[in-house]
Amino acid sequence: MEKTLLFFMQGIPEIMGTVAFSLALAGAPLRWKIIAVAGTALTIIIFIIRSLPLSFGLHTVIATLLLALFIMKITRTTQLISFVAAFASFTTLVMLEFLINKLFFSITKLDPQAVILNDLLWSMLGLPQVVLMILAAVIISKFKKLDKDAWKI
Repeated sequence: MEKTLLFFMQGIPEIMGTVAFSLALAGAPLRWKIIAVAGTALTIIIFIIRSLPLSFGLHTVIATLLLALFIMKITRTTQLISFVAAFASFTTLVMLEFLINKLFFSITKLDPQAVILNDLLWSMLGLPQVVLMILAAVIISKFKKLDKDAWKI
């Protein structure tokens, strides 16, 4: 139960940042209520997919496609822009996760396996990328020309 709670406490903001980053890249103004609902729904879907006996990483591929579909359905962006924005967003998230983990382990000299087994510490290690994804989405939305009519809803 604790592991599930920690997954959602770290996963929902992380996916909200990913959704916001994608929308900013696609040129849609950030609507945080919609982003929160989409992030929560996508996190639940990811949790279910990760619970299934599927290949490691498949949940990321499915989440990328679902995010692209979500952007296509609720905004007036093209299929290509929606897919590129979703792919770029998840790619950025993966790169941030890799860099933050690499930096953390090189500074602390902790054993990665020991950290992974500590559910609380492992979840907390994901918070810097959450902050960076949301910050990047806000910065992109401030500097990129946004289409105020991008939303269908």
